[in-house]
Amino acid sequence: MGLAQESGAAEAGKGSVSGLPIPRFVSLKSDEVNLRAGPGKDYPTQWVFRRAGLPVEVIKEFDTWRQVRDADGVTGWVSQALLSGRRTAQVLPWEVKQGAEVPKLELKADDSERAAATALVEAGVIANLQSCDSRWCFVTVETFKGYVEQSKLWGIYPGEIIR
Repeated sequence: MGLAQESGAAEAGKGSVSGLPIPRFVSLKSDEVNLRAGPGKDYPTQWVFRRAGLPVEVIKEFDTWRQVRDADGVTGWVSQALLSGRRTAQVLPWEVKQGAEVPKLELKADDSERAAATALVEAGVIANLQSCDSRWCFVTVETFKGYVEQSKLWGIYPGEIIR
């Protein structure tokens, strides 16, 4: 099975297989997910994701395989069985630098910059998206909950609303 045998390209922002929006964010179901060079088990593994809940962006579909992109821009193919529709986001992933101190971000009691902090979370942490109003998202991180500015998250599009 080669890429040349694809059955129809994505139409008007919809997946050619699922009919769901392309691109869209999903999350990893397992703490071990192979990222492959092509859509099938015959293609070599390029990378292994080791974080259940990690948000990835689906950018293409082929049969039961989804081409995804992570927060670092790495792309490859993953079996749809290893993906979940559960929405998560990564906090400030672009701020995580090897060997540097990890920045922290306050979760807020309400959707205001002046609101009291409910918790401090480190850049790179995975948050569960509960709702977003296009500027602020209400998230949970383990037992903590609070609001984060949407622009500080990777796993949600600018202006996207989640109810």
